[in-house]
Parts: sequence; structure tokens; C-alpha cells
Amino acid sequence: MNKIDYEAIIKPFLSQKRYDHSLCVRDAAVRLAKKYEANAEKAEVAGILHDIMKDVPPDEQLKMMVRYDIILTDVERSAQKLWHAMLGAAYLEKELKITDAEILNAVRYHTTGRAHMTRLDKIIFIADFISADRDYDGVEALRRAAGVSLEQAMIEGMVYTIQDLTKGCRAIHPDTIAAYNEAVLKNKYS
Repeated sequence: MNKIDYEAIIKPFLSQKRYDHSLCVRDAAVRLAKKYEANAEKAEVAGILHDIMKDVPPDEQLKMMVRYDIILTDVERSAQKLWHAMLGAAYLEKELKITDAEILNAVRYHTTGRAHMTRLDKIIFIADFISADRDYDGVEALRRAAGVSLEQAMIEGMVYTIQDLTKGCRAIHPDTIAAYNEAVLKNKYS
């Protein structure tokens, strides 16, 4: 993979806080990749780029999704927080010419998860939860879980996500339910 200055690429898109978060996720992703024997270079790229579209205004995100032929389901349309992941993956492919499916999918599914997640998918999902800038209640427990087992961290991250969504009476993306069920069943029978 060519060394590209992704920090410079994301800077104009993001607030300083989101930019700093992206650097922290990159660092956490690289650490997790090394610990769990995944491709650290891919983790670095996906980690730094995962939120590239996060600060783009919603109306502009919708216009870009139309341009990239992204069709939202009812659940996705109701959950603006998910848009940046779908749009981010499309932007990486169409504009940055990233063709690596693992990187594109890790960015695409870093908010919802999905069934049959790759190791890189899980690493980016978890790195986003445990990056150094995070300070929500429960982050330390999730960091500890990530240090012990990628699978356990996935389950705890999914539980956190599902509980947060149900507390707010918000729809849960089917990919999140599929990821949770798969992780729990795999953990139960392994």
C-alpha cells in the first residue's frame, strides 16, 4: 500500500475535535491490529479515515449519497448518525480511489457492525469505542475487554450500542442485531 498523507486529506473535512478523534482511533486500531495479528497498515488507513464524512452537514451528506447511488432504508434514514459511515466508504472508493474491500467495509460498518465481520471490521468498530479521547461511562471496562478478547469487546460494544438505542427509543439497524446475535452465539458455543 502506498504511503499517503491521510491526515492532510481528512483535515479540511473535520472539526479539530473530530480530527483528533480520528488520530486516536488510528492509534487504537494499529495497537489492536498488532495484538490480534491483523494487518496494521490497513487498520491505520481505516482508522484515520473512518469518520471522514462525519462533519459534513446532513443536507450535503444526502446530496452526496444520491450522487454515489446510496439508497437508505427506513432505519438508516431515521438514524443520521449512520450516514457518515456509508457515505465515507463510498467517498473512499469513488474519490480517494481506495479499492481494498477490507478497508472499505471496515469504514462502512464501524457504526453498525454486521454479521460475518472480518478481524479488521471488529478492530475499527472497537477502536472507535476505546480510542484515547473517549471518556463515557463504561469505556474503561471496554478497554479492558479489548485487551483480553476481540470477541468479548465486540459483545460489550454491541450491548452498549443496543442499550443506548433502546433507551432513546431509536430503531436498531438490522446489521447491529445480526452482529450481536452472531457474536453472542459464537461466544456461547466456542
